[in-house]
Amino acid sequence: MTPPSLPTELKAALDARLQGLSRGEVAARAALISRTYRGGGGSGAIRSETDALAYALARMPATYAAVAASLNALRAIRPDFAPESLLDLGAGPGTAAWAVAEAFASLKTFMLIDANDALRALALDLARGSARLNNLKYVKDEARAALAEVGPADLVTASYMIGELGERERQPLAEAMWAKTRDTLLLVEPGTPAGYARIIALREQLIVAGAHVAAPCPHEKNCPLAQPDWCHFSQRLPRSQAHKQVKGAELAFEDEKFSYVVLSRTPAAQHPARVLAQPVASKVEISAKLCTAEGLTTAKVPRRDKTSYARARRWRWGDAVMKES
Repeated sequence: MTPPSLPTELKAALDARLQGLSRGEVAARAALISRTYRGGGGSGAIRSETDALAYALARMPATYAAVAASLNALRAIRPDFAPESLLDLGAGPGTAAWAVAEAFASLKTFMLIDANDALRALALDLARGSARLNNLKYVKDEARAALAEVGPADLVTASYMIGELGERERQPLAEAMWAKTRDTLLLVEPGTPAGYARIIALREQLIVAGAHVAAPCPHEKNCPLAQPDWCHFSQRLPRSQAHKQVKGAELAFEDEKFSYVVLSRTPAAQHPARVLAQPVASKVEISAKLCTAEGLTTAKVPRRDKTSYARARRWRWGDAVMKES
């Protein structure tokens, strides 16, 4: 499985670009960009080389961790999947491409799309030092316009970009993304109720278009969760010294909440249950909230069933598991 931390060569490349810059200035730019995103804005606030680097230092680690976790879920369900081509929309500084390169040694071509000049320049600069990514292609354009000009890919990804679009733009973009998907499409959004709602809406749209759900759902029915609950997951990732400085953080780790869906042209051969929250262990049993092919259930694994109990003790939030009776 792909670990949640940035690859060593990527961390080194980011640290090298930070040399000679004021950490305070970079932190201030990162804080401003973060406030812009929280206020409903997008990457338009990222205009300069310093802006792009500040954004990358602040957000690349968490975005990478969420994409890596989603890819791990895909690989667990589709261990035979070996894509040779990637198409990444809203690519920003190239975060998803780095995660996909780590997950799939089979990849040969990388096509990235984003309209932001500063992020594109940083992505190309970071990729120059990578043996896997130094030949990537990066189109500077809006997603739908660029999709009309590029070819299909085995794996298509869009992470943390759908929320920057208006509601009327999302459906046609999803249709265009699916048309360019030879095999599998991965969508990742923030693990908020709004991010989950966007994922669910596109999931429903593309199921109607013929897509099959590979992960996280063990079925293609309507999501059984009801408000105020929503489907999301959490990935813990380490913070580097630079990451802590730019974010003004003290903890050595961060927990990134995210929602995602993996859609495929062919049905998954297996549909294990999904753990929807961290299981609770007591002296008598382990209790876990599961989404199953039949709907929501709470699995209770008694301690007296030593084999099942030992297995259930290894369950973690987000895992795909065989349902215990």
